[in-house]
Amino acid sequence: MIRTSTLGILAKPTALGALLLALAACNGVPKPIQVMPDRTDGASFFAQNCASCHGDSGRGDGPRAKTLPQRPTDLTQLSTRNGGDYPAARTLSYIYGDPEKSHLARVMPEFSSAMSDELVPVEIDGVFTPTPPQLAGLLAYLESIQD
Repeated sequence: MIRTSTLGILAKPTALGALLLALAACNGVPKPIQVMPDRTDGASFFAQNCASCHGDSGRGDGPRAKTLPQRPTDLTQLSTRNGGDYPAARTLSYIYGDPEKSHLARVMPEFSSAMSDELVPVEIDGVFTPTPPQLAGLLAYLESIQD
């Protein structure tokens, strides 16, 4: 299961924390995410960016699937094909853009450019990993649709 965490300063703002956040806002530093994305945020990103190929249910049967040289992955079977464990780290690297594979080796586009520069901490394989919030929500959504 993917766990997300917020920084303590966001969960229980103190006077000093509030002052630091106000100063950061004045200096043009990006504001930290105050609400962690969840599967509903991921479902929205999926509908906008993935459903045309993977289908509304994620089974690889979207309207564009027939036009592709390879059928899109059935995203409801990621855990099944991984021995019953949701492969969060592999899913994250593939969606964001796997550096070991060139773009020409993939049919699916890399989505790193569709994501913000802000990062949220997402626990993947026991390690909190800085992750774009759109991807954090998408990972939670994909985990929720596993058969």
